[in-house]
Amino acid sequence: MVTSTAKLYASLSFIVLLIMPALLSGQTVKQSSSYHIYAGSTHAHTIYTGSHGEQLEKSDCKGILVFEGNSKIDSPGVWSSGYVKNGACPAILIVNSSQFPGPQTVLKPDWNKYQGQPSDHYSLAKEKGYDFYVTTDHSQEYIFNPPDVSNGAWVASHEQAAAATDTNFIAITGYEHSENNGPKGEGHINVINSAGYLNALVPGIDLPYLYGWLDTVSSAGDGPVVASFNHPGAHQYNDWAYRDPKITDIITMLEVINSNNKIHYEGFVNALDKGWKVSPVCGNDNHGLSGIKNHTSRTFVVATSKTKAAILDAMKNRRTYASLDQNIQCSYTVNGEIMGSTLNKGDVFKFNISINDPDTKDPDNKITRIDIVKDGGEVVQTYNPASGYSVKWNPSIHDRTSKYFFVRVWNAGGGDAPGADPSKPIVWLAPVWTGR
Repeated sequence: MVTSTAKLYASLSFIVLLIMPALLSGQTVKQSSSYHIYAGSTHAHTIYTGSHGEQLEKSDCKGILVFEGNSKIDSPGVWSSGYVKNGACPAILIVNSSQFPGPQTVLKPDWNKYQGQPSDHYSLAKEKGYDFYVTTDHSQEYIFNPPDVSNGAWVASHEQAAAATDTNFIAITGYEHSENNGPKGEGHINVINSAGYLNALVPGIDLPYLYGWLDTVSSAGDGPVVASFNHPGAHQYNDWAYRDPKITDIITMLEVINSNNKIHYEGFVNALDKGWKVSPVCGNDNHGLSGIKNHTSRTFVVATSKTKAAILDAMKNRRTYASLDQNIQCSYTVNGEIMGSTLNKGDVFKFNISINDPDTKDPDNKITRIDIVKDGGEVVQTYNPASGYSVKWNPSIHDRTSKYFFVRVWNAGGGDAPGADPSKPIVWLAPVWTGR
């Protein structure tokens, strides 16, 4: 029931300190010729996403019921139909822009076994070999509202990330900005390492507002604020509108993989063609601890060291790739510049591509194909190597018109995620931009 669930979450918010520690200014890491590859997750929901997730008992409730206030003093607000269809009970309620579990939903007695606090997520991710893990709860959840940097849950999420970070594991917090009601476009965006946050359901907090705010919000310290387009449709975010140079250098990533095996390739290509400079990530989008145990897809970063600042710097500078294989090692340079770079124009592009899979006893992990792709998703060159686990490819491309190139990889088994298909790619690497 809403009452019992609300009391639980309210108690969680009061047991944390309500004073935000001093915030360090964002910093970037100087470029180095030495890079390392680290695997992790860039999208996860904890108990603070209280309106839905593995912590709730299964029910027949579906959809969202929204309470709409009325600007006329003498007129009451009304419940709109929202997304509830065919007389079903609502799974989620939205009241005054805050999101609650529906009235017939029930919290599991042992909910913490299924959906823990951020600290539980970090602990399990560390145990399962993740190098980094980012928690990104929905900011419209009632426990975060009204938005304030002294909000108990917001403070707790930062404190727990700091406590979980050590030399072997990096914990980072952010939030998911869920723009569901337009009118200037819809779509979800992860904002990572910001000192403050917004509620996208508040009237007037549309995509242009968010983009302007991202240019002003302070870092939570030890690295820059970065952002990612989440599970994008082909023409989402008002068909990729409102881009300018400042926001282009903040939203630097895009979920090509979501929920372990859902591919958003068309959205990736369309965003690139619209001028967004985004690199692929995998947002496992788990709403419970089982995703940490079972999901095999990963976001990889090519970073100078395993520190929070270096990993955020890799995200900022687009040195990422998304993979359906949980440990494949990939990188490439073009004209000596690391993937994610913007080149100094030119018309000859010399690639140095390296792909390695450490699982050399499993034939499914043999590398079978590499593509170089350019504007519009057009494949420029394809390489089908002799069967093996370690592949290097050094093609040169002569081109006077393209704005970007990126690399895709196949293996014999189609990756580690459910529904593996050897006829489809398993890795999407960051583009390079030609400077045109």
